Amino acid sequence: MRTRTRPGRRPAVRAGRIALNTAAAAVLAVMIFPVYWMFATAFKPAAEIQSETPSLWPAHPTLEHFAAAVGADGFWTFWRNSLAVTAAAVLLALAVSLLSAFAVARMRWRGRGPFIVMVFAAQMAPWEALLVPMFIIARDTELLDSLAMLTGVYFMITLPFTIVTLRGFLAAVPAEVEEAALVDGCTRLAAFRRVVFPLLAPGLMATSLFGFITAWNEFAFVNVLIIKDQGKRTLPVWLSSFRDVFGTDWGATMAAATLFALPVLVVFLFLQRRVGAGMIAGAVKG
Repeated sequence: MRTRTRPGRRPAVRAGRIALNTAAAAVLAVMIFPVYWMFATAFKPAAEIQSETPSLWPAHPTLEHFAAAVGADGFWTFWRNSLAVTAAAVLLALAVSLLSAFAVARMRWRGRGPFIVMVFAAQMAPWEALLVPMFIIARDTELLDSLAMLTGVYFMITLPFTIVTLRGFLAAVPAEVEEAALVDGCTRLAAFRRVVFPLLAPGLMATSLFGFITAWNEFAFVNVLIIKDQGKRTLPVWLSSFRDVFGTDWGATMAAATLFALPVLVVFLFLQRRVGAGMIAGAVKG
């Protein structure tokens, strides 16, 4: 039986949607404005930045701040360090978490429940509480000022989230897909590689995006683990170096922050179309 909407209810629903859309637009504006201000300030001359009434958009755009940022000591070294540490940590986390998630989602073994609980507990733990223990471990193993130690820390930080996320994606893949491949003569490994793995692309993209952003923006562990060898530091620490005798060079700082944010933006734009979980829809339909 078809139900009818009461005449007085439709305007109320429409007003509620307008209120929600307005609130969402306001939150979006508040979140985006600092990023926009950083971008606009990077193109403003020093006189406009120090003006008592700064404009929303640079009246006389300039690239001098970007030239100062790129020409600063250690720019390319820190850029290389950040890229190497981030890429290595993300790839290691994806490899280990993919195997772990498969074991948790598809297999039954003793200790599976406690293992899942430990993974969730590790994900909820505040990583800042591990600064001192990690420093002691790195000191005792002579791994201070080592990019390998920093990579291991970032791998440890991103691993619980990637396991939990990939476990959810694996659980969403119908078991019938894998069973059909086994019936057709594939081994368990071949079925996973040829059938299940392609369907995990959204999960792999989502976890790699999270891992990249986490490792790329991390600041605290770099200051704790990289002490003497300044050439081993990463871009977040490099941003704090834009100071002169008169204070902070805001133009160069905003230009450096813009350059620092570009890789994350590029990775997000490249992956955001592939993060949707609809790739497994209809996978078992004949």
